[in-house]
Amino acid sequence: MARSAARGRPGPNRASLYQEITDKIIAELEAGRLPWVQPWGSSAVAAPLAMPKNAATGRAYSGINVLILWGAVVARGFSCQSWLTFRQALSLGGNVRKGERGTIVVYADRFVPDDERRRARETGEEAEAIPFLKRFTVFSTDQCEGLPEDLVTAPPPVPEGLILPEVEALIRASGADLRLGGDKAFYSPALDYIQVPRPEAYFEPVNWHRTALHELGHWTGHPTRLARDLSGGFGSEGYAKEELVAEMTAAFCCASLGITPTVRHADYIGSWLGVLREDDRAIVRAASSASKAADFILAFRPEQAGAAALAAEDEREAA
Repeated sequence: MARSAARGRPGPNRASLYQEITDKIIAELEAGRLPWVQPWGSSAVAAPLAMPKNAATGRAYSGINVLILWGAVVARGFSCQSWLTFRQALSLGGNVRKGERGTIVVYADRFVPDDERRRARETGEEAEAIPFLKRFTVFSTDQCEGLPEDLVTAPPPVPEGLILPEVEALIRASGADLRLGGDKAFYSPALDYIQVPRPEAYFEPVNWHRTALHELGHWTGHPTRLARDLSGGFGSEGYAKEELVAEMTAAFCCASLGITPTVRHADYIGSWLGVLREDDRAIVRAASSASKAADFILAFRPEQAGAAALAAEDEREAA
């Protein structure tokens, strides 16, 4: 009995992988979400309700991989349920975009160790197979480029009127990589892109605009732009300071565009107060940084860009 138990006991790598998956499911449940009942059909989710499948082979994923991939589609705002490995994307004539982060899925199988085969031969008993999980990485076809047209899913257009034309024009002119989808708004400094839930996910359109401008505020801090320190982790003093800058940037931009600003992150007020109580100059520095960020963003307005071009032309003629 002891020998059988020892043979069936998973090794440390297998155990950690099982535990890793279990911990993720527990976290979802503790957050009040059922990973097998995703919010399909809600305005926050761009992808249709379907089983995830491999875009190269057409085979549907099964078991725990369904929950893993559904969770990635919802959390990261992908527009489809189609997935590829890195090599499969290359074999189809495309590639995974630089900097994209894949999703880990698992392959379940069983194997018979050599010592178990020998034991079975010596005793005449049936060899006992040991289950194992092997992990590998897949990417949504949304994360790829150069794929055949029939594998590319175009996200549904945003209903007319939900994004103000002047804000849409401003974002487009800025060149910021803003992606719609998912259930969270964030800016990724490492990959230099913004993700904001679709406008339909917000009760009031103004909330989408201030959120997009808030994340655009973070975007200005990239080393190639205004080069602010964006290294502060969640809950740190540096993080609170940058959030304060982004919040005021959004307010300044909203005021300039005629949009009533509102507080996006009420839960950050406590951390902001902590920063201001520690440093009586913090609000002055944050407001200064926010003004520079707002000026940087608003300079992309078509009328501003046109005025700058005319001024440059006048200077050339005067010279």
